[in-house]
Amino acid sequence: MSYPQYLTGEEKLEQAKHALAIQHIVVICGSTTFMDLMAEANLEETAAGHLVLAPGCNLKEPHPLWADPVEKEELKKRLDSLHRGKIRLADEVLVVGPRIGDSTKAEIAYARELGKPVRFTDPLLGVQYTVDALHGRR
Repeated sequence: MSYPQYLTGEEKLEQAKHALAIQHIVVICGSTTFMDLMAEANLEETAAGHLVLAPGCNLKEPHPLWADPVEKEELKKRLDSLHRGKIRLADEVLVVGPRIGDSTKAEIAYARELGKPVRFTDPLLGVQYTVDALHGRR
């Protein structure tokens, strides 16, 4: 007797994206210090025909939504969770900027755990990050 093969959530998502003819989805990761570079990467990826997911808040810039330090910390946790959701939806991760901080390293690790390809706007940074990761350096 054969048993039905159940699809994983990831497989269901891929089937749905295919059935709906959803374009390639790229998520932008990196420090919000480089929001100008992220905007340029968003423009280039969009012009290339990709759907782009990117950080929507820059906590490094003052704003009434995160003026209170306690609220800012809670918002940061929610934004991290939202960004992980964007990584799960994406077909590929694009790391923007000339350096990688701890949050971006965690996002790269998460993307790789999920089997998502990771690309870097700075190719030398991508090579250095890969070499460091192979040697267990952060």
